[in-house]
Amino acid sequence: MPSFRIPAKLCVRCKTHRRLCGLPRCPIIERFRAVVKSVVKIKDNRVEGSTPPSFVVGEYGYPKVSIYLGIPPEIRGYEASLYDNPKEWWGRASLLDILKLRASMIHARLRVPIPKPEYLYEKEISLAAISEKPVDAEAKLKSLPKPRLSIKDMIPPIGPVATTNSLKIVDNPKLHRKLEQIIWDDVKAQEALWELYNSGVSIYIIQRALSAGLIGSKIRRRIVPTRWAITATDTTISRYLLREVNSCNEITESKIFFKSYLGNRFWIIMFPGPYRFDWIEIWHPVTVFTREASKPIIIYNYENWRGKARYLDGGYQAARLSVLEYLSSIKRKAHVIVVREITPEYYASVGNWHIRETVRNALASGGRSFTSIDELLSIIRHRSKYVAEIVHEHLDKLSKQRILDEFI
Repeated sequence: MPSFRIPAKLCVRCKTHRRLCGLPRCPIIERFRAVVKSVVKIKDNRVEGSTPPSFVVGEYGYPKVSIYLGIPPEIRGYEASLYDNPKEWWGRASLLDILKLRASMIHARLRVPIPKPEYLYEKEISLAAISEKPVDAEAKLKSLPKPRLSIKDMIPPIGPVATTNSLKIVDNPKLHRKLEQIIWDDVKAQEALWELYNSGVSIYIIQRALSAGLIGSKIRRRIVPTRWAITATDTTISRYLLREVNSCNEITESKIFFKSYLGNRFWIIMFPGPYRFDWIEIWHPVTVFTREASKPIIIYNYENWRGKARYLDGGYQAARLSVLEYLSSIKRKAHVIVVREITPEYYASVGNWHIRETVRNALASGGRSFTSIDELLSIIRHRSKYVAEIVHEHLDKLSKQRILDEFI
């Protein structure tokens, strides 16, 4: 632990992975690991089970990186799919449920050079990673894994890790027909991502396909660290959606949407006007992230109509994708404000999938119309007086920029 006090706002911006404090190890992660006990039991050095699929590419040691294939010991079929399944988790699994699932799955590790995606393809590891159903796998481990749970901000926690002597896929992966075609096509990565998305391939499978080096011009294909692949996928698809949205008419009424999950509350507010996306994060004090902060920490981010944001952030990109999906589906554009309130109930990061899915579900709820700022603030105040104050302050700043003049 550091002998100096790290500003809580720095931890919120860092989200455990950017090392903004300059320390070699994150104090939050180290503190969390100390209290997490793995429930995995292995009798020998062999692990057999179905990967959900769960596939992660690390970023340290680049250009030779670690590949992690998650296998829940002796768990197969539909039950195995629950170990890495954001769609099934949302609204059903608690934070503790997710942590237990992840802590009880062995992650077999291989070291692979970035320019060698064909190595993963030949062993069918990359094909297992993009399967639409769990795939049976066997791993012979060099040693027993140590009880641990690695927490990242953009991906689900990684359970016990063990280097493997051999990793064998013993079942036939089931691939989406369009994805099978894209693997053999010599198509630029951005075009391939958009084509797959329009063909109904899950965003999570697309992310893993890019990470495994199965997408892009054949001579330029590379294994991509998972965090980079998630951001690249969200950003690329959002860019295509934004082109569609900017060509649409404005929404005709203002609406507010709300949803809460895993100690995170989301308000999505839409006004008639040119496209703009504003993001506000409100971190409660005295949480695992804000520690001894005496008051909430507020983070702002926004972008203009061209889609250029102040700074890149995984949660911001995930929410933005869901918003653009919705606007594209109703063929309208709008000025959108998304408020994310993080309460002390969110005591461990489980990836930004829950942001993407919670915003999606909020927008699918239909929302509630309002005709004045006072009515909007009243609706928000019913759930949180503090969030209402922050939104009021933000709208006041926007009005001085003449962005909401016609509405206010």
